[in-house]
Parts: sequence; structure tokens; C-alpha cells
Amino acid sequence: QVQLVESGGGLVQAGGSLRLSCAASERTFNIYAMGWFRQAPGKEREFVAAIRWGGSATIYSDSVKGRFTISTDNDKNTVYLQMNSLKPEDTAVYYCAASVGRFGSSLYGPYDYWGQGTQVTVSS
Repeated sequence: QVQLVESGGGLVQAGGSLRLSCAASERTFNIYAMGWFRQAPGKEREFVAAIRWGGSATIYSDSVKGRFTISTDNDKNTVYLQMNSLKPEDTAVYYCAASVGRFGSSLYGPYDYWGQGTQVTVSS
């Protein structure tokens, strides 16, 4: 069982930056990928970004490409989401997720473990 704890959310003005962190509670040798998702009020959860654990492959949704960067610190079992040029439409609860990988897995999922979420609010 992998427990994920997000941090770094908050209130920021449009054009500003935030960095989210997600720490895994246990060794991550069996993790295939880590991802970030978000859910705005009244909307479905959507994919934001993902990274291959132990590798360099990354993918991003079109809405954040060029503004957000996902990265990992394997020694700290932590994944980060650097968010720049934030827009009001980025306002959402952001969730970290971990995939243990299986036949057919990709960076898009499926994801097996989820954090509790951290609120990001971007004011105009």
C-alpha cells in the first residue's frame, strides 16, 4: 500500500507560480508512473501530467503544456508539479496518483493510489 501526501497548494494571482509536491510513504521500487490530476467544482477529474518513475518520459495535457513541469526526486520518493503562468481556469483540487503498472499500462493510467488532494486557487 502506497500512501501519497500532497502539499504546496494555495492562493495565487493570475500569472503567478506554485510548486506542488507529492511524497510517497514507502519505497517506490514497484511504481511504474506518477501522475497529477485535477478536479474543478462541477467538473470531472482530468489528467494534467505524468512521469515515468525512474525514467524521463513525461506527458502533459494540452491545457498545461508549456506552463507546467512534472519532475521527480527518486531519493526523496517525491514527485513535483511546477506550475507557471497560472490562469484562473487552473483553479481546482490537484491530486497526485501512483501507478504500479500492469499489462497495458501507460502514463495515462490506470492509477492505483491517490493522495487526498491540495487546493489551488488562481485569482484574476
